[in-house]
Amino acid sequence: MSKKKSLFFVEDDLSFGAVLKSYLEICNFSVTWLNDGKHAVSTFKEGTYDLCLLDVMLPNVDGFSIGKEIRSIDANIPIIYLTAKSLKEDIITGYRLGADDYIIKPFDAEVLLYKIAVVLKRSEGATGSENQSFQIGRYTFDARLREINKDGQKQLLSPKESALLKLLCENKNELLSREVALKRIWGDDGYFTTRSMDVFITKLRKYLKDDPSIEIRNIHGSGFIMTQND
Repeated sequence: MSKKKSLFFVEDDLSFGAVLKSYLEICNFSVTWLNDGKHAVSTFKEGTYDLCLLDVMLPNVDGFSIGKEIRSIDANIPIIYLTAKSLKEDIITGYRLGADDYIIKPFDAEVLLYKIAVVLKRSEGATGSENQSFQIGRYTFDARLREINKDGQKQLLSPKESALLKLLCENKNELLSREVALKRIWGDDGYFTTRSMDVFITKLRKYLKDDPSIEIRNIHGSGFIMTQND
C-alpha cells in the first residue's frame, strides 16, 4: 500500500476547511489544517509535507506571504493557492511567487483533487531516477536535482522552472511550441497558464543572465527558442 501524501492546508473558513479536510482524508491524504495564518510558517517547519494548499485571504498573515516564506524553507514544495478573488493581478502575483496552480472559489472538490494529483505527479517526475545533465554555456543544469551550477555557485529551481528549462534544453536552437510546453508542464493552455509561463521564462532568463551568449527568444504567437552564440 502506497504511503499517504501529506498536505499542509491553511484556510480560515471553519466550515469549508473542515469539510475539505475530511474529503481529502477520505481520498487517502494526510492533512494538517490551520485556520489562521499567524502560526502557519512555524507549524510548517515542524512537519514534512508533499504539497501546500494555501488560502490567499487569511487573518493576520495572507497566503502569498506564507507561500513566500515556505518557499524560502523548501524551494521545491508544490503550492496551490485557494482564493475567492478572480482578479488577473492576484493570479499573476501567485504565479510570480512560484505557485504550481491556482483555483478560484467556489470550486468542485474533485477538480481540486485532480489538480493535486497532477501537481504531485509533475513534482515526483522532476525528481525521478533519470539523471539528465545539460551544458548551457557556462552553466551546468541537472534536471534531476533541479539545479543550475556555474563556477560552484548553485541556483535551485522550482519543479516548473526545471521542467521548462529541460524542454528548452531538449529543443535547443529549435522552436519550443508554447502549446506543447503549456500542456506538458501546466496541463492546459488557457490564458492564466500562458501568463504563468511568461513569468517563468523571465525567471530563467534572470538565472542565465551572467552568460550573454545564452538567449531565450520569444517567437510571437508560436513559442520560444533557446540559443547560444559561440
